[in-house]
Amino acid sequence: MKESLVIREDIKIAIEEGQPVVALESTIISHGMPYPQNLKTALECEAIIERHGAIAATIAILEGKIKIGLTPDEIELIAKGEEPVEKASRRDIPYLLALKKNGALTVAATMIAANLAGIRLFATGGIGGVHRGAESTFDVSADLEELATTNVCVVSAGIKSILDLPKTMEVLETKGVPVIGYKTDYLPEFYTRGNEIKIPMRLDSPSEIADLLKQKWGLGLSGGVLIANPIPKKNAYPKETIDKAIHKALIDMKNDGISGKEQTPYLLDRIKEITGGESLQANISLVYNNCELAAKIACAYAERV
Repeated sequence: MKESLVIREDIKIAIEEGQPVVALESTIISHGMPYPQNLKTALECEAIIERHGAIAATIAILEGKIKIGLTPDEIELIAKGEEPVEKASRRDIPYLLALKKNGALTVAATMIAANLAGIRLFATGGIGGVHRGAESTFDVSADLEELATTNVCVVSAGIKSILDLPKTMEVLETKGVPVIGYKTDYLPEFYTRGNEIKIPMRLDSPSEIADLLKQKWGLGLSGGVLIANPIPKKNAYPKETIDKAIHKALIDMKNDGISGKEQTPYLLDRIKEITGGESLQANISLVYNNCELAAKIACAYAERV
C-alpha cells in the first residue's frame, strides 16, 4: 500500500536519479543506546554518510507511516523516548501501521522498508542471529530470513557477539547469503575484530563489493549480502574482557527472566553497565565505521547501475 510509505522528497529524487543513498535503522536510537548519546550518534551517522558523498535515510514508523528519511526533530522524538516507540521487526509492521503507532525498526524491518523504497545499501552496528541456547529455545533472529530474501546489502561489524556466532554463520550459509569480510579473512565479533571464525569471501575495496552486488542482483539471485567490517583497531575492546562481560550479562538475563525481542536491548545495556560504559563507546565507533564504508559502497554501486 503506497499510502503507508512516505519518502522524504530529496531522498525520493535521489532514488529516482540513481544517486547513492544509505539506509539507517532506528532501533539503535530507541533501544540500543541511552539518551543523549543515541541522538548524537544518529545525527553523526547521517553526517558521516553525507560527508562521503551519499544521502542518509534514517527509517522508522511514525503514526502508522513508514517514513524513509526522518527529520532531526523526528530522530529526537525517538531518541528521547517520551512517546511510546515499539521495537519492530517484519511481523510487527502491519500491526503498527493498522493502529497508527510508532515503531523503531530492526535490521530485518529496515531491510524491508529500504527495499520498498529502492534503497540497496544499509549501515548498522551488528546483525541479529542464532541466540545462545537456540537448540532448545529455537530463538533465531528474523534478520537471517530477511538476508535470505531481501535485496539489500547490510554493512555491519559482523554478528552481535552476544549470539552464537558459529551457528549463525551456518544458517547464513544454508540460506545462501554471501558474507564478505572487508579487508579481513575472519568474522568480526562486534566489539572485537575477531580472529577465530574464518570467512569464505574477502573483498578489499568498495568497488569490488559494488561489482559483486551488481553481479548478484543482475543475475536475479534474490537476497541480501552481509558485509563484515571490523571495528577500528584503536576502538576494539579486549576480547577476554568483553567475553566475561557477556557471560555475566547472559546469567543476569536468565535470572531476570528476559526473553524474546527484549533480550538484545537488555544484554547491550547490561554489558554497558558491567564495562562502565566502555562497550558503548566501542559500539558507537563501529557504527560510524560502518556508515563510512556503506557510503563508499553506495557511491561505487551508483556508478554501475
